Amino acid sequence: MPLALLALAIGAFGIGTTEFVVTGLLPEVSDEFGVSVPTAGLTASGYALGVMVGAPALAIAGARVSRKRMLMAMMLLFIVGNAVSAVAPAFGVLLAGRVIASLAHGAFFGIGSVVAATLVAPERRAGAIALMFTGLTVANVVGVPAGTLLGQQVSWRLTFAAITAVGVVALIGVAALVPDGAGDAPAGERAAGGGGLRRELAAFRNAQVLLAMAMTVLGFGGVFAAITYIAPMMTDAAGYAESSVTWLLVLFGVGLVVGNLVGGRYADRALMPMLYASLGALAVALAVFTFTAHDKVAAAVTLPLIGAFGFAAVPPLQKRILDNAAEAPTLASAVNIGAFNLGNAIAAWLGGLVLAAGGGETLPNLVGAAMAASALVLAVVAARTERRGGTGTGTRRAAASVVAAHAPAAPVGVTPSRERS
Repeated sequence: MPLALLALAIGAFGIGTTEFVVTGLLPEVSDEFGVSVPTAGLTASGYALGVMVGAPALAIAGARVSRKRMLMAMMLLFIVGNAVSAVAPAFGVLLAGRVIASLAHGAFFGIGSVVAATLVAPERRAGAIALMFTGLTVANVVGVPAGTLLGQQVSWRLTFAAITAVGVVALIGVAALVPDGAGDAPAGERAAGGGGLRRELAAFRNAQVLLAMAMTVLGFGGVFAAITYIAPMMTDAAGYAESSVTWLLVLFGVGLVVGNLVGGRYADRALMPMLYASLGALAVALAVFTFTAHDKVAAAVTLPLIGAFGFAAVPPLQKRILDNAAEAPTLASAVNIGAFNLGNAIAAWLGGLVLAAGGGETLPNLVGAAMAASALVLAVVAARTERRGGTGTGTRRAAASVVAAHAPAAPVGVTPSRERS
């Protein structure tokens, strides 16, 4: 494993921790600044909004900047945002710090995916992307519980200070370990405008790119239809104590880690079969959770399965974006990260509508199952379109040759695997 992937994973760990840890610290923030808990919740929703805005905006702004420098700039933005949050004298300043940190989120993962894919041989790209995302999944198992405990027992400000320190480590790692020029287009192409805005926007004319993004919105959004309302589901339906919800989320996080690694490994061997299997299994698991959520043991078994199946789809989806937009992947890759947050927001809204209608605590799971099943349908449509030689196939083949020119050569005696639909 290239050490540069470790630097990217550390950055992903810090970003994942800061994104989710605030939800466990809302009472402490509310008490310190004298605002209501719903108002304190703006620190979470404001972050999500910043991700969706920052992903395309910063990817466009940095289209002509080397990807290593962009990664360093994103980590610097992340450090500043969390440092501002740690010392915020007023709630408005804390909210501003959260938004500043969130702007780096989508662009870091989008650009990081491009860089990670070019650090390894072609047949190992999905695995490299998965290794970077491992930092995000481990954040849910270690970073968020530890940060929440630190904030509750000592000070929420110390939590953000610790996250700032993680950002500093990641910045140093990226500067020292990511090779200069990693993931960049050849100098001649960049001089001719190869990294320009028009070239980046051209990727969105590829139907396969748009289909992959729609799969991201529906597939991972399905996970959050359930997870957003996990607390009332586990306390009211399963009968767990409120203090147990944190440990149930740790179980969910373990599932994320396992699913991410499995998805990365098998997406390099058979991308579309991996996507079919993960989305289909996710739809089934979410539907089953509607019933198993009423039992403590069954709920504890189903919850990590949802995390595993949900995140097993992430490396193949991100790789599919890179494969189909490889001539100018930065913007498409970053926008796909924003698509995760869009899916989360839509799923939470739909789940809330079901709850408000009196459908019962576990009914949001059926909303998630329907979203995951819809993503599976889109995956089948995308594969059939490619097999018929439809939109995106020719572009993808030409684009693949461009990425191959940027990536390290495959080891002697190793033949790059082909994706099977």
